[in-house]
Order: sequence, then C-alpha cells, then structure tokens
Amino acid sequence: MAKIKIKPLADRVVIEAQPAETKTAGGIIIPDTAQEKPQKGKVMAIGTGTKDEEMKLKVGDVVLYGKYAGTEITLDKDKYLIMRQSDVLAVLEK
Repeated sequence: MAKIKIKPLADRVVIEAQPAETKTAGGIIIPDTAQEKPQKGKVMAIGTGTKDEEMKLKVGDVVLYGKYAGTEITLDKDKYLIMRQSDVLAVLEK
C-alpha cells in the first residue's frame, strides 16, 4: 500500500477510487465517455475524528460511497477523494 503525503482533518477520509469497469459481462468494451463514475474505493488515510464522532473506518478498508460524494484532488499525479466519514455508505468485508 502506497504511503500518501496527506493527513485529513477531523472526520474526513482520503479514498483512492477503484477504476471504472471497462468491459461488460459479455466482453463488450465500454468507451471512456460512457463509463460510470466509480463508487468503490480504498481508504488511504483517516482523520482523528471529532468529539462527537469517532472514526470507524481504517486505512485499507474497501468502501462504497455516493456517486457525487467527496472532493477530487490530485497529488503526485494520483487522484483521490476527500470526504466525510458519514458520506461513506458501506464497508465491504474481505
């Protein structure tokens, strides 16, 4: 797992989005313009929480989030999302 140079504040998390599907189940290639925005990613960094909300997410968790959740940032040519822990919908179990 790559170490990133960003530390989110309070109840925010940094998520690396997993790439969008490029093929359908039948093997049809989906062009970039028609691909859905990914809604699944890996938690790369977490904040310390707030006095009202402790952090339930951990670095390495694979999560689902809303289609338009978070703020996109680019750091060293890598793209990440920063969002509040409450914007995360679910944690996928391994």
